[in-house]
Order: sequence, then C-alpha cells, then structure tokens
Amino acid sequence: MGKRDNRVAYMNPIAMARWRGQTQSTGPTIQDYLNRPRPTWEEVKKQLENKKKGSKALAEFEEKMNENWKKELEKSREKLLIGNESSSKKKEKKKKKKKKSCRSSSSSSSSDSSSSSDSENEEKKQGKKRKKKKNHSYKSSESSTYESESETKESVKKKKKSKDGTEKEKYIRSLSKKRKKTYPEDKPSSSESSSESDYEEEVQAKKKRRYEEREKSTEKAKKKKKKQRKKHSKKKKKKSGSSHKSG
Repeated sequence: MGKRDNRVAYMNPIAMARWRGQTQSTGPTIQDYLNRPRPTWEEVKKQLENKKKGSKALAEFEEKMNENWKKELEKSREKLLIGNESSSKKKEKKKKKKKKSCRSSSSSSSSDSSSSSDSENEEKKQGKKRKKKKNHSYKSSESSTYESESETKESVKKKKKSKDGTEKEKYIRSLSKKRKKTYPEDKPSSSESSSESDYEEEVQAKKKRRYEEREKSTEKAKKKKKKQRKKHSKKKKKKSGSSHKSG
C-alpha cells in the first residue's frame, strides 16, 4: 500500500484577486475617513471654555465643603472645651474637700503624732548605730582579706626570686668547676664574673634562636600560600581556555 498524496497546489493570491475582479467594499473607505465632518476653530474654543467652566464649578463646590468642615470643627472644639472646663471644676471641688478633711484629721492626730515621732526618732538612732557597727565589721574584714592577698603575692614573688637565684648559682658553680678543670691557674673572682656574663649571653642566644625559628616558620607559611594561589590561578586559566575552545 502506498502513501496517500496530501499535497495541495499553490495558488497566488494576487493572481486570484485579479481573476476574480473588483469586489464591492462593505465598510467605509479611506476617502470617507478623510472627508469626515470636523469642528471649526470657533467650536473648539467653545469646548475649551466649557471645560474651564466645569473646573470652576468644582472649585466652588470644594470651597463650600471646606467651609462646612470648618464650621463642624469649631463646634466640636467648643464641646471639648466645655467638657474640659467642667472636669477641671470637679477636680477643684474634690481637692477642696480633701483639704478640709485633712485639716480636721490633722488637728485630732497632732497629739498622737507627737508621741509616735519620739518613738520613730529613737528607732532611727538605733538603726544608725547598727549600720555603723556593720560597716565597721565589713571594712575590717575587707582590710584583712586585702592584707592576706598582698602577703600571698609577696610570698609568690619571693619564691620566684629564690628559684631564679638558685638556678643562677647552680649554673655558675657548674661553669666554675669546668673552668677549674680546664684552667686551674685562673683566679676565682674572674671565673665568677665570667660565668655570670656567660649565663646572660646564653639566655639572649636562646631568645634569638626562638625569634629566628618563628620568622622561618612564618616565611614558610607565606611561601606555601603563594604556591597554592599560583596553582589555583593556573587551574582557572586552563578551565577558561578549555571553555573558549569548546565554544
């Protein structure tokens, strides 16, 4: 079974229109649109004036609304002022009543207050004495603790100094013994002074060595970081070059 032929012949639309001939248009043409009735300049001016009049009427309406709103605001303000005045008058009356009641009560309680004031003064004096005793005991305890702390610090400092002195003496004795073995004719005073200077030189040499080792370690770390950055940049360049080639 062969395939069905679904091909359609091509028809030129321009040739088909010529073959059909002129057709009657149902809607308005371009000439009709150009020949449409247009307003004159006077009619345009009248339309603009009518628009301005409309805007004037709106402005008048807004002015009237604003006037009405102002009147309503004045009325509400007057009501609030009247209410505030009445509340203030009520408060004043309450205050006067309280003053009168206080005066009447004060005259009756004056005799009681005189006796109670004496007892209160005595209690205050006793409380002040107790506070003074407490403060004195607290200050004495603080001074004792401070003295104990200072004594402990001084004892620690003395122990450190004694340790350093014993270490120096041991080192000087060992150096003096070595010198006696190597140079038995030397004087003891010169050996002691030279041993002290040698001890100080060795301490300084140790400090220099530590400082040099730290500098070497920092330089090595910097070199490693530079190498890693260079490798990373080379990898990036290779990747970019391969992507350009593939594109």
